[in-house]
Amino acid sequence: MLKFKYFVEQHVFGVCTRIGEKFGIATGSIRLYFIYTTFLTMGSPIIIYLILAFWMNIRKYLRQRNHPTVWEL
Repeated sequence: MLKFKYFVEQHVFGVCTRIGEKFGIATGSIRLYFIYTTFLTMGSPIIIYLILAFWMNIRKYLRQRNHPTVWEL
């Protein structure tokens, strides 16, 4: 079970972790919130999760683009 947990944590977008760090809430409780609300609302939080993941990746890309690395100088 731990191998599965580490695999998922390495290959997911990190949205719950980022929200937890930002607001000081445990990541596990945020993940449970997303799971429960997904089942209760027939999947609409998945759309919100994917939008947040897309937004985080775009921000990361823009930050890397604005700050050249040592090799580019």
